[in-house]
Amino acid sequence: MAERIAEEKVNEIRQAVEIVDVIGDYVQLKKQGRNYFGLCPFHGENSPSFSVSPDKQIYHCFGCGAGGNVFSFLMDIDGLSFQEAAVKLADRANIELKLEGASAGRNPQMPEGSRQMIEAHELLRKFYHHLLVNTKEGQDALEYLLGRGFTTESIDRFQIGYALPSWDFAVKLLEKRGFPLELIEKAGLVIQREKDGTYFDRFRDRIMFPILDHQGNTIAFSGRTLGGEEPKYLNSPETPIFNKSKVLYNFHLARGTIRKKQQAVLFEGFADVISATRAGVENGVATMGTSLTEEHISLLKRNVQAVTICYDSDKAGIEAAFRASVMLSKAGFAVRVAMMPDGMDPDEYIKVHGEEKFRNEIVGSSATLMAFKILYYRRGKNLQNEGDRLQYIEEVLKEISFLDKAVEKDLYLRQLANEFSLSLEALIHQLNQFEQAAGPKNQNQPRPESRPAPYVRKTELKPAYHTAERRLIYHMMRDADIAYKVQGLLEGNTLNIDEHQAIITYLFAYYEKGHDPDPGAFLNDLQDNKLKRVVADIEMMPLNEEISDQELSDYIKQVLNYQKMLKIKEKMAEQKQAERQNDFLRAAAIATEIIHLRKTL
Repeated sequence: MAERIAEEKVNEIRQAVEIVDVIGDYVQLKKQGRNYFGLCPFHGENSPSFSVSPDKQIYHCFGCGAGGNVFSFLMDIDGLSFQEAAVKLADRANIELKLEGASAGRNPQMPEGSRQMIEAHELLRKFYHHLLVNTKEGQDALEYLLGRGFTTESIDRFQIGYALPSWDFAVKLLEKRGFPLELIEKAGLVIQREKDGTYFDRFRDRIMFPILDHQGNTIAFSGRTLGGEEPKYLNSPETPIFNKSKVLYNFHLARGTIRKKQQAVLFEGFADVISATRAGVENGVATMGTSLTEEHISLLKRNVQAVTICYDSDKAGIEAAFRASVMLSKAGFAVRVAMMPDGMDPDEYIKVHGEEKFRNEIVGSSATLMAFKILYYRRGKNLQNEGDRLQYIEEVLKEISFLDKAVEKDLYLRQLANEFSLSLEALIHQLNQFEQAAGPKNQNQPRPESRPAPYVRKTELKPAYHTAERRLIYHMMRDADIAYKVQGLLEGNTLNIDEHQAIITYLFAYYEKGHDPDPGAFLNDLQDNKLKRVVADIEMMPLNEEISDQELSDYIKQVLNYQKMLKIKEKMAEQKQAERQNDFLRAAAIATEIIHLRKTL
C-alpha cells in the first residue's frame, strides 16, 4: 500500500510551487489582467477559455469546466495519482519527502504490466547505449554513426545504442532481472518461436534509437541495420505502452525550445530530427512512420500555435505535407512549409549543403501556407495547356477565397493577374462568386493568426438563488464564522443545488477537523473531481473578500425564497387537483396556505 504523505508536507508543497510555472510547462499562457489564459489542454478549442489564477493558485476552464489546483492539474494531464503528483512537485520545489520504494516514484494508476514494460525498455535503453559508446562490441557501430555525421553529443542526447548480434542477449538480461518473458514479448522486445515456444531478441546487430513518450519514458525502439540487410529500419510493434498515432519523436526534449521559440518544426522521421538538432534546429519533432493524427495535433496545441512543416521534397513527401498543412490550419495553427530542392530529405540536405544553410535557407526561409499551396497546385500541370491553366487558376482562387486578410488576397490576386495577363476585375468577380457560394464565414473558424483572440468570459444568466449559493460558498470557504452563521440562517434547510450542498457538507467536515479557512487546502481535501471543478469555478468569481450582514441576509433570502416558490407551485397544483375533484373546502384551505407562503417571500 502506498505510503501516505503528511498533510503538512502537502501544504508545504502547495505553497512552494507556482501554479502558473507548472501549468506553463504544458499550456501556452498569456497574461490578461490578474490571470493567465491559454487553450485548454483537456478539450479542443480555438479561443482560450482556460484560466489560471496566480493569486488563488487554481485553474479553471470556462469551456469544459475542468478545474482544480496544481495537484489535480498534474493528475489529470499526466494521469498521475495524487501521491505521484505530490512527489513530482516536491522534487520541483526541492522538498524532501523521504518515501520508500514504490510509493516514491511509481504511478499506482498505471497497470502493473505497463509499468514493467516501461522498466524493461528503460533497462535495455541504458544497456544498448553503454554497448555503443563504451565497449569493443559497439565500436563498429559507433564508427559507422560518426562517419555518417553523428556527433558524440547527439548520440548522448538521443541515447542512441547498439544491439548485439546475439539471438538472446535481451532475453537473458530481462529474464535475469525478473521480467516475465510473456510480458516482454507483449512489449515487443522479444519474439516467441512457434516451433518450441522459446524466445529470441527482436533487435539484433542494429543501431538502436529509443522512442520516448511525452513524459520521457522509453516505450519503443527503432533499430537500423549497419549494412544492406532488409528491413533497413525495424520498429517496435504497437503495444499497450506504444501507439504511433499518439507519439511525436523528440517531443519530450524539444518541448522547452518549442515553447521558447513559439514554433515547432514537424519532420517525417527521427533521423531528420536528429540531423536538424545537430544543425541548431532544436524544436523539431517527428511522427513515427504514420501520417499526422488528431492526437498529434492535440499534443502540439497544448504548447504552441505555429508549426513549420519540413517533409521530404519527393512526391510522397509533398502530398503528406499538403495533408498535414490542411489539418494544422483547420486546428488553428499558423502554418509554414519548408521546401527543399532536388527531391532531398532534410538529413540529405544537411549532409550536402551544411547545417547553416539548412537552418537559414530552409527552415528560416519557409514559405507561407498559401505560397506552398500555389506551388502544390502547379504540380503535374502543363500551364501552356488552356484546360490545365484554367483548372489551376480556379484552384488557387478558391484557396484565396479562404484567406481572411484583405492585403493577402490582393497580393495573390495580383500575382495571378500578372502571370496570366488577366484583368484584376475578372479575378475579383470570380473570387466573389466563390465566397458567395461558400456562404457567410463561420464565426467559430480558427483564426489564421498565430496568437488566439483574448478570452472574454461569457456571462450565462443563472437564477438568483444559484448565484446566491455560489457567493455564499465563496465566503464560507474564507471564514469559518461565516460558514457557521450561514448554517444557522438556513434553519435546517439545504441549498437548492445538490453539488453546492455537497460542497458545504464537506466544508463543515473540513472545519470540524480543526483546519483553518484556506480554499486551496480545502480543494486538496476534496476527493470528488466534479466538486473540485465547481469549487474552482466559484473561486474564479471576481468578488470582494469582505461581506456585509445585509449581503449575507440577501443571499440567504434568495435561497429560501426559491424553496418557498417551489412549495407555492406544489400547493397550486394541489389546489387545481382539489377543484377538479369538486373538493372546494380543501381548495380554499390550500388557497389560504398559498397566500400565507407568498407573504413570507
